[in-house]
Amino acid sequence: MKFITMTLCASVLLGLAVPVQAAGDPKAGQLKNSMCAGCHGIPGWRTAYPYVYSVPKLGGQHAEYIVAALKAYKDGERSNTGMKSIASSLSEQDMEDLAAYYESSYSGPAN
Repeated sequence: MKFITMTLCASVLLGLAVPVQAAGDPKAGQLKNSMCAGCHGIPGWRTAYPYVYSVPKLGGQHAEYIVAALKAYKDGERSNTGMKSIASSLSEQDMEDLAAYYESSYSGPAN
C-alpha cells in the first residue's frame, strides 16, 4: 500500500513540474476569425452545395473541442472540403487563439 501511495504522490508531483500549454488569446482569435465568420457568424446560415446542412454556431463552444475539430479537419480525420482547406492554413497557435475567441464569445439568450 505504501508503494501505491508513494507512486501516486510522485506522479502528481511530476505532473505539476510539466509546463502547461498556454491557452489561446481571444483578442488574437478575434482578429483571425474572418475566414470563420462567413459561415459560423451568420445566424441560421445553411450551405447549399453540395448538400444543405446547418452550420454550427461556435460561440460558447469549449476551446478544447474547437482545437480538436480543427486538427481533425487538417489531418483529414473529418471530412469537409471547405473546413479542411481552412484548417490546413492554420498553425496550432491560430487554432488555440480562434478557440479561445469562440469559447469567450457566447451570445445566448439574456438571463
